Amino acid sequence: MKHLFIACLLLIGLSSCKNDVETTQDNTEETVVDSIPTIKGEFIYIADAAVLKGDNFIYGVKIDAKAQELAERVKPLKREDFDMVPVEVKGKIMPNKETEGWDEIVEIREIIKVSAPTSEPAVKVKSNDNK
Repeated sequence: MKHLFIACLLLIGLSSCKNDVETTQDNTEETVVDSIPTIKGEFIYIADAAVLKGDNFIYGVKIDAKAQELAERVKPLKREDFDMVPVEVKGKIMPNKETEGWDEIVEIREIIKVSAPTSEPAVKVKSNDNK
């Protein structure tokens, strides 16, 4: 009875330590540990700069292939050039080594979700001055 109990504990312990395995393009396996945080916020990409803004954070975004992909996915949802689009991404947050920009930047690793903007478009004020 004791041996059966120990065998069950070992089986449960070994099965709970399983890592996810993904196959890369060259058919090699890569172990993925899901320790990358999920970040929800509003994304804006203009020219060569991108920002991810949440309720209590603002990160600069490292411009790479994933950031470019996210910019392409939000482009059809924007009503104006300066619209911020709600997104959910997985990314690595790191200190900004550049002298300009935000204190922290995020390197996007995975795009989880892109949503349409929910707020009203910005109100434009026109002047009646005919000068």
